[in-house]
Amino acid sequence: MQIRLIVAGKPALAYAKAGVEEYLKRLSRVGGHELVVIKPGGREEVSARLLDRSQGCFRVALDERGLSLSTRQFADRLAALELRGDVKTVAFLIGAADGHSEALREECDLVLNLSTFTLQHELALLVLLEQLYRVATLKSGSPYHRD
Repeated sequence: MQIRLIVAGKPALAYAKAGVEEYLKRLSRVGGHELVVIKPGGREEVSARLLDRSQGCFRVALDERGLSLSTRQFADRLAALELRGDVKTVAFLIGAADGHSEALREECDLVLNLSTFTLQHELALLVLLEQLYRVATLKSGSPYHRD
């Protein structure tokens, strides 16, 4: 199963850029992760671009109104999607500063909350990448994750 992260705008802050590069490098060892950057803009236009770029994927919107999962629950959700057989790509959608439109949230298969705090989109991308790396280490039996 492929993982596609679709984000509005490239990370510009030094800490975010460095963290994103680091976790993409780590994830490249397990394969199947792709970062797609779309043009930033207003809520409606970014949401339309996110939906367009995620056609045919299992869509997960990152939004503070979404479902909160522990790392183990997140890993279990991804494993269940992989076992289904009909899900080839999971697309995680990270909007711009204005967040997602209601239409985008309705089109998504899952709306996920990374934190009860509102996160800047660059930080949300970094947190998501770290969690995807953590899930990959859980699958491989690496001691990275501790309960």
